[in-house]
Amino acid sequence: MSLKVAIQMDPIEPIDIAADSTFRIMEEAQARGHELFYYTPDKLAFQEGRITARGWPVKVKREVGNHFSLGEYQEIDLADQDVVWLRQDPPFDMSYITTTHLLDMIHPDTLVVNDPTWVRNYPEKLLVLEFPDLTAPTTIARDIETLKAFKEKHSDIILKPLYGNGGAGVFRLDKNDRNLNSLHELFAGINREPLIAQKFLPDVSKGDKRVILVDGEPVGAINRVPAKGETRSNMHVGGRPEKVELTARDKEICAAIGPLLREKGQVFVGIDVIGGVLTEINLTSPTGIQELERFDGINVAEKIWSAIEAKKAT
Repeated sequence: MSLKVAIQMDPIEPIDIAADSTFRIMEEAQARGHELFYYTPDKLAFQEGRITARGWPVKVKREVGNHFSLGEYQEIDLADQDVVWLRQDPPFDMSYITTTHLLDMIHPDTLVVNDPTWVRNYPEKLLVLEFPDLTAPTTIARDIETLKAFKEKHSDIILKPLYGNGGAGVFRLDKNDRNLNSLHELFAGINREPLIAQKFLPDVSKGDKRVILVDGEPVGAINRVPAKGETRSNMHVGGRPEKVELTARDKEICAAIGPLLREKGQVFVGIDVIGGVLTEINLTSPTGIQELERFDGINVAEKIWSAIEAKKAT
């Protein structure tokens, strides 16, 4: 099966080919004989009933500094593609949301991965709220009194933007911290969005586990250990990936959330688990493929493409 595949992603030039999951997805697609077309989100458009993108046919190779080559710049009709990948990074803002609405217009005749309706409706820090038995105590609020009450109750908390990513803007406020008012003022001056506060999980010092699911089934995990003096374990901010096994608790969490992910067309998902507690369900642009492949020898990209090809064959 040869598929025409369009990749909506951030600029390809600066990516780290040793870590970038989108690059690995493209590499595996190319090895399977699929044709790749690359465009950035700002080149997506609605034109009198057509959903179009301006970009380039692309080939990738695992060579640092020379990892891609582009064909002729052109406009394509995305309805003529077999698959479109929604792979740009958050922030999950109105620009991001608009792309999901536009891609909804071609899905499912053109298979959009992950399903844009549910990427839009299930932001990673909100979908977990449907599974309160699996998650830490949480509040989402813009009102400072609500946030103060949560901190008074739980003493040691994590405060972060509701739609942020990569560990940006994440603060730990322990029982002696007096910065809640200042941080609230800071965030309120940036946007009108609520903040999310969660009870601090001390087990984060042992690592924040990223479990990768393909079509609702867990395929493996990596552990992300915070750098010394850090609370955040994100690899963007110095977290160290380590080999780790799936525990019975991890499998229990995946069994609880997997059927919903599969039903909603979420082919590639990464969940975050700290000390057996589910903290996020990442649908927008999950990462971790290459680290897992190196540690466990699992061809995660092959599993993802097998799931997509099976959907296109039905």
